[in-house]
Amino acid sequence: MAWYKVADGLNLSASVIKKVQAGGKTICLIVHEKNVYALSAWCPHAGADLSGGWCQDEKLVCPYHRYSYDLQTGRGAPGQNDYVTVYPVRNEPDGVYIEVKSWLEGVKRIFK
Repeated sequence: MAWYKVADGLNLSASVIKKVQAGGKTICLIVHEKNVYALSAWCPHAGADLSGGWCQDEKLVCPYHRYSYDLQTGRGAPGQNDYVTVYPVRNEPDGVYIEVKSWLEGVKRIFK
C-alpha cells in the first residue's frame, strides 16, 4: 500500500471536483460539504469522465447519462447495478493524500 500526495492543502469551504493521478490511477478528488472523497474518475456505465460531473444528495453524478455514485461507498443508485472504486483519503496540513493498493496486494487478498 502506498499513500500519494495529490494536492496541497484544500479549502474545505468550497466544493471541488478535480481529476488527479495516484499510483497509476486516475481519480476524482472531491470536496463536498467540508468532506474530502476520492473515487474512480471513470463511469463504469459508459466510460465517461466523472470529474466533469457534480455532487447532489451525497452522490457524484455522471455528466453524460446522469448515473450517480455514493461518495462514501461508490455504489450506484438503485437499478444501476454498478459501482466506482472508492479510495482512502487523508487531508493533512501539508497536503491531500490518497491510498492506492497495487494489483499484487489485491491478488494476495483473494488467495488468503
